[in-house]
Amino acid sequence: MAAATNPKGQAWFCSTGLPSDVVVDVDDMTFHLHKFPLMAKSKKLHELITEQEANLASQTAENETAKTMEEEERSCHVKFPDFPGGPKTFEAAAKFCYAVKIELTSSNVAPLRCAGEVLEMFEDYCEDNLVSKTERFLSQTVLRNLGDSIETLKSCEHLMPGAKNLGIVEKCIDSISTKVLAMDPALSVLASETPVNETVTLANTNRGELWIEELIFLNPQLFTRLITAMKGQNLNNEVIEICLLRYAKKHIPGITRATRKPQPSNKHSEIDQKELLETIVTNFPQQTYTRSALAVKILFGMLRTANILNASDECKATLETKIGYQFEHASLDDLLMPSYSYLSETLYDVDCVQRMLAKFLHSVDNRLAVLHIVGKLIDGYLSEIALDANLKPDKFCELAVALPEQARVYDDSLYRSVDVYIKAHPWITEADRERVSGVLDCRKLTLEACTHAAQNERLPLRAVVQVLFFEQLQLRQAIAGTLMAADIGLEDMERSPGGRQEMVERDETVVEAFSSFTGPNEEENVTWRAAVRENRVLRVGMDTMRNRVHELERECTTMKKAIEKIDKGGPAGWLTKKFGCAFKTQVCVSHKATVVETRKSRARRTHNKSS
Repeated sequence: MAAATNPKGQAWFCSTGLPSDVVVDVDDMTFHLHKFPLMAKSKKLHELITEQEANLASQTAENETAKTMEEEERSCHVKFPDFPGGPKTFEAAAKFCYAVKIELTSSNVAPLRCAGEVLEMFEDYCEDNLVSKTERFLSQTVLRNLGDSIETLKSCEHLMPGAKNLGIVEKCIDSISTKVLAMDPALSVLASETPVNETVTLANTNRGELWIEELIFLNPQLFTRLITAMKGQNLNNEVIEICLLRYAKKHIPGITRATRKPQPSNKHSEIDQKELLETIVTNFPQQTYTRSALAVKILFGMLRTANILNASDECKATLETKIGYQFEHASLDDLLMPSYSYLSETLYDVDCVQRMLAKFLHSVDNRLAVLHIVGKLIDGYLSEIALDANLKPDKFCELAVALPEQARVYDDSLYRSVDVYIKAHPWITEADRERVSGVLDCRKLTLEACTHAAQNERLPLRAVVQVLFFEQLQLRQAIAGTLMAADIGLEDMERSPGGRQEMVERDETVVEAFSSFTGPNEEENVTWRAAVRENRVLRVGMDTMRNRVHELERECTTMKKAIEKIDKGGPAGWLTKKFGCAFKTQVCVSHKATVVETRKSRARRTHNKSS
């Protein structure tokens, strides 16, 4: 067959050289064909052509001038306005009628099967007809392969309700769900290492088919039917969850940054999106099986869209629960969700984050590593929302203390959040300042944070006194023998005279800054200044002790070298010959174990002498 164009559209002509006597219109395409090949294969065309020929014969008998009609006008004219598969499928069916070999594929077998049904190309009308040929290809080729079944199911989207009535959709869905069920569930992975824009596969060990990536191109109706069938066959819940997450990422706007661009307002589209979102969430397994950063990012995107589209409360609660169960995989960008409620004055949806955190704490099994990850995440979130002028002190404190004590190794990050909040809210009362700073555990502040807090004029006096008190305890412990813990933040400064002078001047400046403080808290002021002075005295004592230890180490090193040099004078040494005694080359060093051993040796020698 050959194609040509006319002012009304495209036209197809048979290349046999014989004039056509049948004209078939399919959408905007006109086919100029011959009636005998069509009537031999299609019962429907046989009936339509016979009926038109009878009508033409009766008109000819009544009107003699009809003999002068042009040949084309005397041709039979058939119209198929809604032909399944359109002109392309009718062309293939017409070629089949002309005994031209057509290649059946997974993408054209369903349209051709529906075309055979419309044209009534059954086996009882003509042997080895189009219907029987397509049915054999479906059962023997398509339905035996997972990829072909998915491709055929996709081709059914524009064949409804014909493909559904013929059972093609049901057969493909059963084939897909059965073959996925036969796969190894261990191959279903949505790994945290997979980038957002990378294809996620559930590969068969033999074929390596990217079947999940193909499923996401199904329309919502077919996809929902497929998921329902998978659940009915007790398919691995992880596989179902992966399919739903991938489908949501593809079809729901706002899931990733690339799809957060403003979309034109379309009320019908918003209704469809809301319905699709709620359908996907409804089909989620009750438990959470896919735990990864990518899965959490998709769930957060779905939650943002649910808030924008005003989805049902049940839909939002399900998403919050699923996120809460894998909260450790969330990022700070995920948590910074704008507040879409008119009842909330805050910039970010703090209540939602607090609910998800509660879900996480309820599900976590005291795993310190996971708690530490979430602790850092919440502290970072607190630092961001602390800048919100509408964030109330009670809400800030409520979220800060929601974490258990073991979730934070140090409170330095929390201290930064408190400092940012007090700085961004200078109008709050002194009582609120104390309440906000009260979330800190001064025992968990590093020396660096303590130094900063002691000079922070924004902190309440009570908080500064607590910081100085625990700093004093750390210094006392350092003098008692735990110098390594105390010297982490102050070692470089205390070794240099200039650094020591700087610390002394800092303490004097802090004392002078509050020396004029009077009022009902005069007693606290006196206590605070006394703590500063005592810290200074302790530092001086530490310096003296350290210098003395360094001097002893240098002396011991000198003695050791001298003894080793003397011992080289002879095989036994001149001291051995003259006094009849020998010295050990290991003399005292500043290590604790050596000092204890030396004391024990002295005690034993004293005991022997007394004996």
